[in-house]
Order: sequence, then C-alpha cells, then structure tokens
Amino acid sequence: MTSRPSPASKPLIVARDLSRIYHAGKTRVVGLDHVDLEVGAGEMVVLKGVSGSGKSTLLALLAGLDRPTSGMLHVAGLDLLKASSTALTHFRRRKVGMVFQSFNLLPTLTVLENVCLPGLLAGDSESEVRRRARAWIERMGLGSRMHHLPGELSGGEMQRTAIARALINDPPILLADEPTGNLDSDNGGIVVRLLADLNRSHGRTVVMATHGDLADAFATRIVRLRDGRMV
Repeated sequence: MTSRPSPASKPLIVARDLSRIYHAGKTRVVGLDHVDLEVGAGEMVVLKGVSGSGKSTLLALLAGLDRPTSGMLHVAGLDLLKASSTALTHFRRRKVGMVFQSFNLLPTLTVLENVCLPGLLAGDSESEVRRRARAWIERMGLGSRMHHLPGELSGGEMQRTAIARALINDPPILLADEPTGNLDSDNGGIVVRLLADLNRSHGRTVVMATHGDLADAFATRIVRLRDGRMV
C-alpha cells in the first residue's frame, strides 16, 4: 500500500524471489518466501506484520547479517548473495546502520564511547569519529548525557543513542527492527519522528519493521508480511 509517491525512481534495494529457509534437525522453517521488493533512495518503508511474519528475517538479509537461501538481493550496489566476507564487512560498516528493539548498547561504555565504536572499528581516526559522534549525540538531544552509562539512561535515551551509533559512519540506509517495541508511546513517538526527520530532511533511506501504527503517517510505503510472504 502506498501512502505517497516514492521520492526517487532508482532502487537502492532490489530483491527478487527472495527466500530464507531454516533447518532445525528435520524441521524446515520458512522465514521468507519468494519476496519481491524494490526500495528507492530516499524512501521510508514500513514493514508491518505480527511476530513471525518475516519482518526481522528480511531486515537481517538487507543488513548483510544473514544470507538468503535463494533469489536475488542487491543493496547499495552490492550483490549480497555473492559478496565475499570482506565485502560484507565493508557493507555492514559503511552502507547500512542498524537499530534494534533491545538497543544493544555496551553497558560499560558511555554514550559517547558507544556511538564512537562503529567508526573506530571501521578504521576512521579517533578525532574525526569523536567529532561526528558528538554532533550526532547533540542532534539526538543527548548532549547532557554524553558521558553517562546506558544504565543511567531512560529507554528513549538508550534508543536515541543507538540511532546515533547507527549513523556514525554516515550510511545511506537505516534499518530499524521494532525500534519502539521497548518504549512507551511518548518515547516511541519521539523515536519515530527522529527516523522520519532523518528520512525527509537528511535523505536517509529508512526501512522499519513494526507491528504498531506510530510510523504509518510518515511512510512512503507500507509493506505487509504474513508467514514470510508479502500480502
């Protein structure tokens, strides 16, 4: 379902006949079932569906965290089925930022240190990474929390820290897996509006999985999944 026209015609994400099958002993579990999807640069696509519908599986494939079983998947110009481990590592560090429901912050690192980490792992200079990190932390309204540990933050502050971390390497694509799932409605709304602003004002392509409706009004498209299939 389309809520407003795509702002760009050139696809940044192209999936064709995409499937992911898992095997647990003799049991065959279908995570994603022959999905076709195109996402243009500058879109904000919201994936909807109940738990087990395939949203997280699709995001993991788009992020290069998992490999498809079959089909075709090109993201930001890279063939994710054929890419080498080195190419996938570069892709994950430079082309996509990932935001999770559970925040995934390191508890012994401060907000600044958590945000800096992906930039340092990518090999950028510490001074440049710290400059970018401070700018994103301020942009997220967390300037006064820069030297706090995650355990000293609210849920909303932890998620905004996670968004800043996802953006530290300036990726063109931001993937968010149930980013409001652990937040109350007020903080969930703040996070969704931040993602929408990154999409509209900063040109980030956003693909967000959710079972709620907070992001619907900001979506360029809503894609519904059920039992691993688009419906």
